[in-house]
Amino acid sequence: MTMATKAYDLYGVPIAPEDPAQEYMTVQETAYVLKCSVSWLRRFLRNHSTLCGRTGRGGRIITNREQRAAIHATRSAGDPRTGRPIPRRRSPRRATVKTPVAP
Repeated sequence: MTMATKAYDLYGVPIAPEDPAQEYMTVQETAYVLKCSVSWLRRFLRNHSTLCGRTGRGGRIITNREQRAAIHATRSAGDPRTGRPIPRRRSPRRATVKTPVAP
């Protein structure tokens, strides 16, 4: 069993907001409201930087109501890979050649 790091406990766990209808929320509060993981939301916002804002230089990521609605609309568009620019391709399996067994 592994223990979570202190940083994960502080920043990686969704947190219930004081008011679910408030104007601005942190990533942790947004993840709680949208019922997704904080890591997924951070990856999504890295690819869609227009759907979030930052406080200060490289500071806390925040979202407003319109941005949360856009994240929800994109996420519920039907494709579970929404948020990735290109779906990952699996490499084709190599054909294995069976060698005849010597008698």
